[in-house]
Amino acid sequence: MKHILNILAALIVALISTMPSTADCAYDVRHYGARGDGRKLDSPAIQRAIDRCSHRGGGVVTLSPGTYLSGTLQLRNGVTLHLDKGATLLGTTDLDAYSNPDPFVDGLGTTVGAALIVAVDAHDVGITGQGVIDGQGSALKERQARLDNSPEGRRWGRRPFLLRMVKCRQVRVEGITLQHSAAWTSHYFQCTDVVISNVTIRSLGLPHNDGIDIDGCQRVRVSGCDVISGDDALCLKTTSSTMACSDIEVTDMRLKSNQAGIKFGTESMAPFERISISRCHIYDTRNGGIKLLSVDGAALRQVLITDITMHEVRTPMLFRLGARLSVFRKAQDRQQTVGLFDQVVIRNVEAVASDVAQLTPPSAILVTGIPGHRIKGLTLENIHVTLLGTGTTDDARVQVPEAVDKYPEIKTFGPKIPAYGVWARHVDGLLLRNVTFTLKHPDARPKIICEDGSIEVFD
Repeated sequence: MKHILNILAALIVALISTMPSTADCAYDVRHYGARGDGRKLDSPAIQRAIDRCSHRGGGVVTLSPGTYLSGTLQLRNGVTLHLDKGATLLGTTDLDAYSNPDPFVDGLGTTVGAALIVAVDAHDVGITGQGVIDGQGSALKERQARLDNSPEGRRWGRRPFLLRMVKCRQVRVEGITLQHSAAWTSHYFQCTDVVISNVTIRSLGLPHNDGIDIDGCQRVRVSGCDVISGDDALCLKTTSSTMACSDIEVTDMRLKSNQAGIKFGTESMAPFERISISRCHIYDTRNGGIKLLSVDGAALRQVLITDITMHEVRTPMLFRLGARLSVFRKAQDRQQTVGLFDQVVIRNVEAVASDVAQLTPPSAILVTGIPGHRIKGLTLENIHVTLLGTGTTDDARVQVPEAVDKYPEIKTFGPKIPAYGVWARHVDGLLLRNVTFTLKHPDARPKIICEDGSIEVFD
């Protein structure tokens, strides 16, 4: 008998040693009641799987092929949500199924923040796989309009983002497709140690369809993503003054947008620093290619953007230091003083500007501080832009508005700019090295104008 017990004990030890650790355990949401038929609301079952997984030490919650109708899901510590190829997490069009654990005010003054997938104060969380997360944005908006008679400017704030990570540590989002968001597609707020790789985004058809928003995050790596968005494709922002966007590296992106390809701001309270962006292609973009903006008090410095191609971009570059000085979390924050703009390098850019632009005729690069607060230490090196031309001598005499406290948009300074290449104002130490332009048609405006500032030009 004792011999048999010893054998059984040995078998149990062997079995335990070959089992996956708790952190490696997989939880199939169908085992918790999810149907994946696209009709029944599966979010209660998926949330049970997430909660159980986290309670047992973490692991992977799996959506096998199927369509899972869902309201808000909250990721917990140690949980990775994995969507197999053929799996779709489909956001319901019922607004009451969404929650907003972290409301804030966006740059246009609307309270926002509800989401389909959210994590708050969590660590070691992720979303992976070859599946699709679909927000049904247009259908949700149509249903909302039937039920809510308030103006669209107030209505849209209730519409959910697809993905929000709030004050999380060790975040991983890989391989997934995010599409048809009802508002911003993905928003990372005050997160640390974030990896976003090989994500496909297709969010078009609605205003405010940002692609990737990095908001006051630190130690972030973004690579290999393909973004087509209705609003800014890749946007770094700081909606709070308490945590900078810092130590961020972005590489190998394809970016198409109805607004900007790469943008810092407009929400810009805390610093943007130690940021590098390289090897990106920006195309068919109906606003700016690269827009770096500090208008709410941010120090924008130690930024390198290099090896960028642009095709059919309406205005290739805008650099702005301003004094809008908005506050986005009014119960938690206070108004800042005017920020600074320094130590920014843009290098190795080949751009073809669109013939149709917000500026008529098109201009390539706008650089402007405000009286008493100059942009400093901006270097533009190895830049070539192809432009329409057609500017007149009258265009060369226009006065550009200061717009000190206005929303910092390219059209704010239009519709005409007196230089076709670089127009600069309130700058110190602007360095242009091998910055060239090709015109499709003659242009009577100067290539370069600098008002109130110092500029060095090296061919």
